[in-house]
Amino acid sequence: MTFRLISVLALLTALFVTGCSSTDDTPKHTTEKEFYDAAQRMLNSSQWDTAIRNLQLLEENFPFGAYAEQAQLELIYAYYKSNQPEAAIAAADRFIRLHPQHRNVDYAYYMKGLTSYTQNQGLIERFLPTDLTDRDPGAARDSFAHFAQLLARFPDSQYASDARKRMVHLRNLLARYEIHVANYYFKRGAYLAAANRGRYVVENFQQTPAVADALAVMAQGYHLLGMDDLAESAVTVLRKNFPDYPNFAADGSFNYQYSVDINERSWVNMLSFGMFDKQELRGFDTRKQYNPAVAKFEAPEDVAP
Repeated sequence: MTFRLISVLALLTALFVTGCSSTDDTPKHTTEKEFYDAAQRMLNSSQWDTAIRNLQLLEENFPFGAYAEQAQLELIYAYYKSNQPEAAIAAADRFIRLHPQHRNVDYAYYMKGLTSYTQNQGLIERFLPTDLTDRDPGAARDSFAHFAQLLARFPDSQYASDARKRMVHLRNLLARYEIHVANYYFKRGAYLAAANRGRYVVENFQQTPAVADALAVMAQGYHLLGMDDLAESAVTVLRKNFPDYPNFAADGSFNYQYSVDINERSWVNMLSFGMFDKQELRGFDTRKQYNPAVAKFEAPEDVAP
């Protein structure tokens, strides 16, 4: 009886081990070319996770092989396509560090910018129109810096034209974010902070559509602070450059009624500090009037290395 029980257990164990090994999806390749060809098949069929495993195993087993450097470049792309931005940027940094003189190192710089560019776009934002200018601009700043580095090092790169277009879009986005913050400061009564945001846009984001609103923010903020000379100076510049700005009255004067007059606020609104009986400020936002057509940038067809 004992012998028969041991035999049954041994048979079950063998079957279990065999079953486990049959479901093991670790790539079974022996040569460098087999790993590389398998990775290419997975990339072409959008099987990103399997492609990543093949590319990683290729580099582990053949670190100095003929396909090693190309595999490192394609690993950046695979991470990017599989929505692993941190891994994609880390892989790009690694390639730049290991191969600073490589003929395709500009691709690594470009992919850093492209990955950061799409990093703050979730699934909803990719399919539905969403205002990204009120989001944390960290990823946009990183993307701008990466593209700027690409253009500084490789101005004639095949990716330079696309990078320049994206930088224009990013610059507009960053400028508009500052206006969003200024509008928020107005709601909180932080008029100096609002005016400073407007001045920052005027000084650092010239030739962006947000400059018109930035000048209006400065005028309004300085007016509310009692700095009438600075307010009038901002109005003068605004009138000269944007004579059709909506805050200008028919006689050319600037309408400082940014929102409902504070004296017209209800006692409920004042006692609750705006929590109840809310009276929303309209904010400065003339994108429909001054913004050019917003381009929706997609990854170029030849983004794969």
